[in-house]
Amino acid sequence: MEESSDHVSRIHKRYSLSLITPTCRSQSLAISIVITGLLVVTTVYGYLQSNEIFLRLVLVFAALVITQLIDSSFIKNKEYSKALHMSLFGNLIWLITTLLGLISFSLLSKTDPSLFVVIVGMFLFASFRIGLFTTVLGIKMRKAWLLCLLQPLAIFLALTPQEIWLTTLGDPLALSFRVTFLAIATAWSFFTDKAGIPEVKSTHELVQAYLSSIGKNDLPEMESLIEKRSKPKMVNTSQIRLKTTDKSYKFSLVLPEIHPGPYHPIGGSNITYLIYKNLDSSAMVLHSISDHSLNLPSKGEVDNYLQSLSNNSTYQGLICTEPVTIQVNKARSIGISFGKNALLFLSLSPHGMEDLPSYVKTEIEQYSKNRMFERVMVVDCHNAMGKEISKTNSEDMLKAAKSCLDTLITKEKYSIEFGYADSKNMNLNIPDLGMGGISVLCLKINNKKYFLGWADANNMENGVRETIVDYFTKKNYNLLEICTSDTHYSSVKVRNKNGYYQLGFVTDRQTLSSWYFDIAKKSEKNVGPAQFEIIENYSNV
Repeated sequence: MEESSDHVSRIHKRYSLSLITPTCRSQSLAISIVITGLLVVTTVYGYLQSNEIFLRLVLVFAALVITQLIDSSFIKNKEYSKALHMSLFGNLIWLITTLLGLISFSLLSKTDPSLFVVIVGMFLFASFRIGLFTTVLGIKMRKAWLLCLLQPLAIFLALTPQEIWLTTLGDPLALSFRVTFLAIATAWSFFTDKAGIPEVKSTHELVQAYLSSIGKNDLPEMESLIEKRSKPKMVNTSQIRLKTTDKSYKFSLVLPEIHPGPYHPIGGSNITYLIYKNLDSSAMVLHSISDHSLNLPSKGEVDNYLQSLSNNSTYQGLICTEPVTIQVNKARSIGISFGKNALLFLSLSPHGMEDLPSYVKTEIEQYSKNRMFERVMVVDCHNAMGKEISKTNSEDMLKAAKSCLDTLITKEKYSIEFGYADSKNMNLNIPDLGMGGISVLCLKINNKKYFLGWADANNMENGVRETIVDYFTKKNYNLLEICTSDTHYSSVKVRNKNGYYQLGFVTDRQTLSSWYFDIAKKSEKNVGPAQFEIIENYSNV
């Protein structure tokens, strides 16, 4: 489990090449026409040494468009855009081959360039099509073999004079290259499809389901595949619910053991907003110490989880301690004790880290029992980008958390007041923020006001938290911490290696600071006497 965050990083790197795909079909068509035009110019002037450039361009462009349309008719759901993408990259391979051939002849040979290189490029294109047809487009091998030469051969015949077709295509060496390339492509396709056995029956089926889910929001196929690999588990969801003394208004700090994901729009990718909405949009859904092994795999499991959340309190009280902040090197722990229940916020910001490993939570829970706490709720603030936490930083984090618990034992407890406000009426439609927006909780304890910020976002740009805290400090406001939910929802398709925009990556830091401060002032106006209750839910998902 402790390596899972590193696994996620490796997945992001592995599929980063997929980000170079053109964003729309018109762009892909335009680029494929340009690439094919360059192929014609290179072949006609460099290899054929002919002046028939206009005729060849017309014939090749006609062959290109017609074969793209034919290809699309065989693709699942007749997706023309995929036929265009395949054509673009295939013709690019062909163009590169012909250019390298020309360079080689000019440097190494005194003879004229041989059209044999163009033939080799054509067969490379055909083998590439076999790989794409079977892997991405869901076409069976027999049909892929029938279709693989369709576009390359049509373009070649349009590109070259009729009188040389037989001699060039019938050349024994060219035929041997054709057989070799197509055999390699076939073997590659077979072995890649079986690469996931026994865990994944068909790797190609998984790839196709993934592309359908992110390209067309076609979810059932991918969710079904993930559910087959999922296992049942009992998960805990903790809440600290604050209520006004007249019970007219309530607010919840929620700590679900489940983790947002696996990716938008599959399963529990938007679970943080759904929990927030389920609690009347008056909540902060915090990031527990969990990882992607605790993803809900499908919409059905998300519904099961939400229905299992109840309002049965296990502890009620009226008093809590003032917040305690402990810093050990890069590690920071902020704690508040509600009766005998401790709430800890852990962060390395501005240095950042991936999801905290589970052993941190286990050790803190054991230590809290030794200090006679009934429970400890541990929050991974998730407010700075970074790699998997190092051993040194995790040890410092544990020292800070334990010291925080030790200090909370000695702190006097006071009656509590609270106020809450959020961005619901601000229409913050920004790509680095989820559907739950941003919010601020104001706690008034011992006549002192403390503020806690939250964002329904997937992590935070390094240093953004410090900018906002500094902004509050200059206004004489005590902002304890800013947490993100780690939502995996995205309002736009993000084409980077992370697959999301962290808060502050798109939106200006000063703008965020002013938003948070305006909301904080609203929460301050709502402050009133309160009581709290602890709610524990266990869900079998």
